[in-house]
Amino acid sequence: MERLSAGRVPIVWRTATVSGLVDESTHARTLVLDVPGWPGHVAGQHVDVRLTAEDGYQAQRSYSIASAPEAAQLALTVERIEDGEVSPYLSEDLVVGDPLELRGPIGGPFTWRVADAGPLLLLAGGSGLVPLMAMLRHRAAQRSVVDAHLLVSSRGLDDVLYRDELAGLAGTVGLEISYTLTREQPAGWTGFARRVDAEMLRAIAPPPSARPRTFVCGPTPFVEHVADALVGLGYDQATIHAERFGPTG
Repeated sequence: MERLSAGRVPIVWRTATVSGLVDESTHARTLVLDVPGWPGHVAGQHVDVRLTAEDGYQAQRSYSIASAPEAAQLALTVERIEDGEVSPYLSEDLVVGDPLELRGPIGGPFTWRVADAGPLLLLAGGSGLVPLMAMLRHRAAQRSVVDAHLLVSSRGLDDVLYRDELAGLAGTVGLEISYTLTREQPAGWTGFARRVDAEMLRAIAPPPSARPRTFVCGPTPFVEHVADALVGLGYDQATIHAERFGPTG
């Protein structure tokens, strides 16, 4: 049996109940969950979700927590993966009132608290925005004015998660939000329109001398490319925290 140090909460399976569903885009949905006994989390952590079929077959996937630690309910944003075992059910078939098995919170290095200070540099590729959004929501809930810079890379404007909420946060003191649309740009678009590169990072990020707490999240190629570009620009590798995802075989 594992011995738990003082103040440490065991990670166990809990049964949550779906209390709300929010369509974030044509391929992503936020699940709002009531989780009895939830011990709380830190922005940037994730949970494991387990589905069990009638024949006993189980499938398990990890999903970043989208809600701030201060929120009364837990929120997970799930992007549908074509031919996936879990995401199509969560993003299309789940209804309010359904139970959902999960365990967590999980994760330590890829986390941020207001007390950690800044400056904060958040770099998101697609649905990699989810844990970074938890950090921004935590920052807003604490009414923090720590300098924060968010860059969102997406295929098109309609693919950007939390668009309305981000627009509202854009006026927050100390927060700068930039976008790059890599495939489709609407008429009159004035943001970036290419893959993230060193020139873009130099334009939106605090200088390496500021030693920003940097969080990069997205598909593996995005994360590796951006992390390499940051190191090439002189950012301290020790301050760069990366979380990557990809299809599960």
